[in-house]
Amino acid sequence: MADFDYDLVIIGAGPAGLTAGIYAARARMNVLLLEKAVPGGQIIVTDWIENYPGFPEGISGFDLAEKMKVQAEALGLKIDTSEVISLNLDKDVKEVVLREKTIKAKSLIIASGASPKKLGIGEDKYMGKGISFCATCDAPFFKDKTVVAIGGGDTAVQEAVYLTKFAKKVYLVHRRDELRAAKILQERAFANDKIEMVWDTVATGVDGFFGIEGVRVKNVKTGEEKTIKADGCFIWVGILPNTEFLGTKLDTDEYGFILADARMETSIPGVFAAGDVRNTPLRQVSTAVGDGAIAALSAEHYIENTIK
Repeated sequence: MADFDYDLVIIGAGPAGLTAGIYAARARMNVLLLEKAVPGGQIIVTDWIENYPGFPEGISGFDLAEKMKVQAEALGLKIDTSEVISLNLDKDVKEVVLREKTIKAKSLIIASGASPKKLGIGEDKYMGKGISFCATCDAPFFKDKTVVAIGGGDTAVQEAVYLTKFAKKVYLVHRRDELRAAKILQERAFANDKIEMVWDTVATGVDGFFGIEGVRVKNVKTGEEKTIKADGCFIWVGILPNTEFLGTKLDTDEYGFILADARMETSIPGVFAAGDVRNTPLRQVSTAVGDGAIAALSAEHYIENTIK
């Protein structure tokens, strides 16, 4: 019989991971949750969440994450701030390799989430010097200034509206001639006189020495190129899964998101995926929470029926 450190190890402490931890702790499983950064995932940089049930007035992402964390720890969940370097997986033993040690578990839940996609217009050079992926974090630095926001989905439009609390002008650049965001978010953007839509346009680069002075853009229909004078650039054009530690051990889709079935089972028995890291049609707090609950229950059943 193999020697295990834990029944279950959960990788990632976003809504999916925290929910899985809550369910596993309540089931009296010997469980460890690993998070390399701050518990909460992407929602901690979300200004306001108004579509999560139970909060009719809405709640900040940070506050919701903190409530989840407090609830999980009150049930006995152990959260360890460690980065996963790699995984060694076989039929029974799941080895989680950290920088300082290796942990053996009967089952794994991967809930490592996703990160903003880059455009390649100078993000690495200008990160923290005018380019940002988080309005909640950085909007106050642009009080009474002009900024460019790039994207057309829910996050881009919601964050563009939030930027208007600080910036005097927000150019919302979108490669199509209509937004993809929810209608209620679109209505707020169109009604905000600080937001100017820049349709059928993509960003091609940024100008500036110490910081951003302008964003170069190109109209995809006419080919016209110009520079929008701006002090900052916020980018929301999609996400990529946080799966660097996986290598090629699990089946993924063409974008790298983990393939998992309705029970959150992956291509390797005993390994489950939940939340934004898996190939899901909707990435919201509510769906991540559901994923986490299912994954924890599936892991419990796997251990009971498979591990002797």
